[in-house]
Amino acid sequence: MGRTSRKRRSSLTTRMTVASAALLLGGGGLAAVNVYASAHEDPGQSAGGGTPRQQAQQAQQRQVATIDCPDVGNALPDVPEGARGPVDGELATLDSQITAAYQRLAANREAAAQDPDFVRNSVLGPLKDKRGAVLGRIGEDIRRSGGTPPPRLDGMAPCTGRAPEQPAPQPSQPAQPSQPAGNTGTGTGAGTGTGNGPDAADFVDITSVRPNVVTARNRRAASRGTFTTACGRNENGKFNPDNVIVAPGVSNGAHHMHDYVGNQATDAFSSDDALANGRTSCRNQGDRSTYYWPVLRLQNGKAEADAGADGGGKDQNVGEIQTPSSVTLKFDGNPTSKVVPMPRFLRIITGDAKALTNGTANANASWSCTGFENRQLKDKYPICPGGSKVVRTFRFQSCWDGTNTDSANHRTHVAFEDPRTGACPAGFKAIPQLVQRIVYAVPPGPGFAVDSFPEQLHKPATDHGDFINVFDTELMRRVANCVNRGDRCT
Repeated sequence: MGRTSRKRRSSLTTRMTVASAALLLGGGGLAAVNVYASAHEDPGQSAGGGTPRQQAQQAQQRQVATIDCPDVGNALPDVPEGARGPVDGELATLDSQITAAYQRLAANREAAAQDPDFVRNSVLGPLKDKRGAVLGRIGEDIRRSGGTPPPRLDGMAPCTGRAPEQPAPQPSQPAQPSQPAGNTGTGTGAGTGTGNGPDAADFVDITSVRPNVVTARNRRAASRGTFTTACGRNENGKFNPDNVIVAPGVSNGAHHMHDYVGNQATDAFSSDDALANGRTSCRNQGDRSTYYWPVLRLQNGKAEADAGADGGGKDQNVGEIQTPSSVTLKFDGNPTSKVVPMPRFLRIITGDAKALTNGTANANASWSCTGFENRQLKDKYPICPGGSKVVRTFRFQSCWDGTNTDSANHRTHVAFEDPRTGACPAGFKAIPQLVQRIVYAVPPGPGFAVDSFPEQLHKPATDHGDFINVFDTELMRRVANCVNRGDRCT
């Protein structure tokens, strides 16, 4: 994808004021109550009365930064095989609805400031109705295939407005450079919590973080070897906003742009046969696996070639896409046992692209800097000292249920080893653990972010990686044998 030097101003303003007495949506959704003003209070007092601190708190309460919606996909661990295609398509429709609602929220902040009911009536109400129709279709798809929809599925229709986060003080953090004028509202919010993110509070000086990496001790039966596959760093610029694992057959299913290395045939419509016959960027041509992750952009006011495209500017992902300076793809062993080969076409997602609204149960982001990788950040971007580079590390699930190459929610067929002992859960087998290390040379300080679903505000905790195993069967057997022998192989 070519780079341009055009500057692009956002059409979004950076504030939205809401003056409703309360906003409460229940029915199984996430509930948020925002009390902005009493019905009997003098409007002038609520708008400007009180101390400066009280006025600032009132202003913070009157803002809505984004939309919280229950993640329906996580609530569907058991979908009959015959319904998975239609259900995946409906889940992608839910994502598109949230994106459209967020964009309406962001584009109408002035209207919301003047109408206390705007968010409820014009954003959240219509979204609830649309989601209800999709949830009804999901339930019917599951019933038609002989399954039982989860209880209270219909109750997941309501969404809520989320107020901005109060930025925590960062006493040890260096002074923040001012944000470029062309980035207002769609790039770094400079600590306001009202733009499309991230905020200055999402960054931390890595030198202020204490070492925090703990690894399980190897036992006698450990598999201590490694296998490294070299697949480049996407120098050829393969990008798309699809996600063939989560939203097969849906263009722009991710609503953010992905970097791809390995299999060059990967898009939303790739079948297993297409992947098996696709070209690969990997040096070892027996590895046609698909490795992908959200791109990282410099939010410097310069427009990328996708500024008007799905997954790019249309989905509030702006700035120059950065090609990694290095990408390392390594398969490790297990601290307690030997590993078995991965089954071909095994799909693994690590991390949670919706961690801002889902919480951190499935989040697995790890941010650091070269020279400081014994300090890993889960919910902050690192500010690296001079001469140090930004590092993203993904340690994928390394325990497999022994049967399935995927699951309805794309999670329950694999699991993480116990962080203290390294053992897999009962009923799971250890497989080689994919560890992705992606390094970027970016200017020090805030000013970069990963792509995200628009409503996730580019938060660092939303970082995630995806993998489809398309190793030749014999090569994957060699990977497992190498790891079990304790060798270092490529």
